[in-house]
Amino acid sequence: MKRVVVTGMGAITPIGNSVEEFWNSVKQGTVGIEPITKFDTEEFEVKLAAEVKGFVAKERMDFKSAKRMSPFSQYAICASREAWQQSGLSLEEEEPYRIGVCIGSGIGGLQDMETEGLKLHEKGPSRVKPLLVPMMITNMAAGNVAIDLGLKGKCVNVVTACATGTHSIGEAYRTIQTGDADVMLAGGTEAAITPLGVAGFSSLTALTKCTDKTKASIPFDKDRGGFVIGEGAGVVVLEELEHAKKRGAKILAEVVGYGATCDAYHITSPAENGEGAAKAMELAIREAGAEPKDVDYINAHGTGTHHNDLFETRAIKLALGDAAKDVKVNSTKSMIGHLLGAAGGVEFITCVKSIEEDYIHQTVGTTVPDEECDLDYVLGEGVHQPVHLALTNSLGFGGHNATLAVKKYEA
Repeated sequence: MKRVVVTGMGAITPIGNSVEEFWNSVKQGTVGIEPITKFDTEEFEVKLAAEVKGFVAKERMDFKSAKRMSPFSQYAICASREAWQQSGLSLEEEEPYRIGVCIGSGIGGLQDMETEGLKLHEKGPSRVKPLLVPMMITNMAAGNVAIDLGLKGKCVNVVTACATGTHSIGEAYRTIQTGDADVMLAGGTEAAITPLGVAGFSSLTALTKCTDKTKASIPFDKDRGGFVIGEGAGVVVLEELEHAKKRGAKILAEVVGYGATCDAYHITSPAENGEGAAKAMELAIREAGAEPKDVDYINAHGTGTHHNDLFETRAIKLALGDAAKDVKVNSTKSMIGHLLGAAGGVEFITCVKSIEEDYIHQTVGTTVPDEECDLDYVLGEGVHQPVHLALTNSLGFGGHNATLAVKKYEA
């Protein structure tokens, strides 16, 4: 199996619209949660979200193209361009059929579904815009990125709800491992802060009703009350090692393991004993040729819901055994909320930056963990320590579990 490395990263997030801006904000403990501005929340119990800020599509891409894309595709395009630029790849020097895309979205163009659904109801079918379908369907992020960059290899999207970004990177990793591509752009994107999106998750009692931004997203805390919906995109360039070395690319980290399982238990709740998520971690660690004691850091799914945080803690203890008490665990969602299908992409980038800088950020806002949430969640301040091997977890509605193992690159 071929070795796979990371050579580029791009991000659009609630705390920065580039990887540099995002990571600087992470190190400062910036919380990107604010009152919702995208619609009137007067009739909603949920008042807060983690919106992308300062993003104007027509300033970042051709106006006509932007107008034909839903925001989730716009975010994916911009994150992909940043990742591509950092990688130093040049299409003139590559075989375009050997470069692919695997970028997913959990929901797709929800704004367009809502606005055109209202038109249909109020004004009739003739008023629905012709581009509704190509704007709303989830595969259009991958398709638009491929068109924008001229990439003609495998172009797919994985949709596994909140595990979408992690599964997308994992499947892209497998694609390169088995020789079906030399390079893959992979990750997730989402833009579902809409009346229907918030109402739906709220009716499911998944969202916090807290109105204090500093206490709204507090994973593992005894007072946690749900997650904060967020939006954005995280995209990385994965590359076959020899291909990267041949062109003199700067290698940021190496992907060394991928575990994917299903709880086969419940459509919204993880398995109570954590066995499904634990097996995904075990598979990733085993493929990495590592042991539980070798894991320095886990970027947890850590949504801030009662079930997720409790059952994920159990999963970590089940997967790592005695080593669980020594591993650093944090949740990036404490700052950026839950980016749904984009979460795994951004959190994978967080792991790579942690490896590059030997720094593990704090879980911001969490102060007193739940009694059974008894791991080291990096409270109070970040930790400077060597990070050789990191795991990132994602759990999605439907019972989907995904874990990626990423480590410092060694020739």
